[in-house]
Amino acid sequence: MQPDNAGKPIRCKAAVSKAAGQPLEMEEVEVAPPRAHEVRVRIICTSLCHTDITFWRMKDFPAMFPSILGHEAIGVVESVGDHVHEVGVGDAVVPVFLPQCGECADCVSARSNICSALPYRPGVMPRDGTTRFSLAATGEPVHSFLCVSSFAEYTVVDVAHLVKLDVVGPAPALPPEKACLLSCGVTTGVGATWKVAAVEPGSTVAVFGLGAVGLAVAQGAKMRGAKRIIGVDVNPDKFEIGKKMGITDFVNPNDIAEKTAVSEGWGKTVVLGVDGSLAPISVPSFDIMRGRSVTGSLFGGIKPKDDIPVLAHKYLDKELELDEFITHQVGFEDINRAFDLLQQGRCLRCIIWMDDGAKENGALA
Repeated sequence: MQPDNAGKPIRCKAAVSKAAGQPLEMEEVEVAPPRAHEVRVRIICTSLCHTDITFWRMKDFPAMFPSILGHEAIGVVESVGDHVHEVGVGDAVVPVFLPQCGECADCVSARSNICSALPYRPGVMPRDGTTRFSLAATGEPVHSFLCVSSFAEYTVVDVAHLVKLDVVGPAPALPPEKACLLSCGVTTGVGATWKVAAVEPGSTVAVFGLGAVGLAVAQGAKMRGAKRIIGVDVNPDKFEIGKKMGITDFVNPNDIAEKTAVSEGWGKTVVLGVDGSLAPISVPSFDIMRGRSVTGSLFGGIKPKDDIPVLAHKYLDKELELDEFITHQVGFEDINRAFDLLQQGRCLRCIIWMDDGAKENGALA
């Protein structure tokens, strides 16, 4: 059953980015009702990812202002638009930046996880190119971010960007703050070892950068049976938590002169994420000729609707570690503190709760 305010705008709080690198401003925004194939979601909690930081710092396109950042979250369906059948009011859902329509050639193929039916459109909804947000005081449109915009109490997401999770709730179910992590970073790292690198038992894996994604790569490599997992980072504080995620050896690149490369014949380098300056990558042709390969990966090769529920069950079965990734938790009003913590390298993931009551009991109410 749809709620009484279905089909009507909702006013709520949002942390709005108005200028590059400046603190987010808490504003009252108006969130339009969902249109066809769309779902309005009440956000329970969200977290801050380095991708949010990257776009927040940008002065030029594809950064857009004002905008509502955030793309790693867990929420509850508030209302649905026409032609939405796979989720209903009250369902727990994880929004994701990468769509899965389930019908295009790429979605039905095992070779790709990049939906060709709904290409990314910066700052707007994927189907009609408009935004569902506006400033309540002035009516000025506010851009969306990565088709999610979770730094708001309510958001509107295309159903292709939503994953329904039936196992979310207080322990022993999947707590919402742990489900939130499956929305981006952890899934990207674990997925890269599973779907892209296809790590084999007994193999050696080197992980460059031990942030949340890098540590998730290490955990995924361990789950796949890697014998040696080398963590590379300039911050020695990351080494202790790395041990818990499966890293067997640690290297600080500032302390060594020797450089090694992947094995000839079959060695594979997987690139996750992008450099903030979008710098080109140069690889000697001789190295490629001798069987080494370099490949990119979006979302770790994961198909969201198919694979995120699998990872949720792996957590419940104690095969996947999520708890160690959460190093800090704050209320929504303190969201700028999360930015400070991540920029200072003091946290992996900071959970941002929309309501303190949900934080205390782990419920979706």
